[in-house]
Amino acid sequence: MRFVVLPTILILACSQAFAAPPSIERNDEIGRLLVNEGLIAQLDQVRQTVSDRTNSLVTAAVGFLGVPYRRGGNTAETGVDCSGLVKALYDQTLGYVLPRRAEEQAAATEKIDRAELKPGDLVFFNTMRRAFSHVGIYIGDGKFIHAPRTGATVRIESMDGSYWQRRFNGARRVLGMETADASAAAAAAK
Repeated sequence: MRFVVLPTILILACSQAFAAPPSIERNDEIGRLLVNEGLIAQLDQVRQTVSDRTNSLVTAAVGFLGVPYRRGGNTAETGVDCSGLVKALYDQTLGYVLPRRAEEQAAATEKIDRAELKPGDLVFFNTMRRAFSHVGIYIGDGKFIHAPRTGATVRIESMDGSYWQRRFNGARRVLGMETADASAAAAAAK
């Protein structure tokens, strides 16, 4: 029962992270211009595309729950380590090729403030006395999914736990994700 309810809860949480912005006042000149040029529809389409991709990523991540940790692993069949999980999920669900190692993933992504975290963003921790030695995927509500260590399996944990709070190194967003979605929406509108 837990495995049926959990994906539904995660998808609903992701949907809330991408809720529609307040409506633009249609009576003002700028609002009319945006509506006339079709920009409001394009923005709605981009927001929906980003939401759909994030939901796909989080849903795929939930599918890895229980997969055993394996150093250097990057498939559900053979096991995964933390950066292998992130790399596999971004590649399989979004077509983004990230570097293999956690510190390389941190360097290849955009730094964001913890308060800006959205489902699908990467969270990094210092677990081996060096920066960015562990990575997970933020899924919303202060939680992340990761492959923790040898002998454990992929699981969801709270970032608010004292262990993770003390070791938090920063949050990152995959570069170009919103830009690629905006380009696709603009091309579709032409």
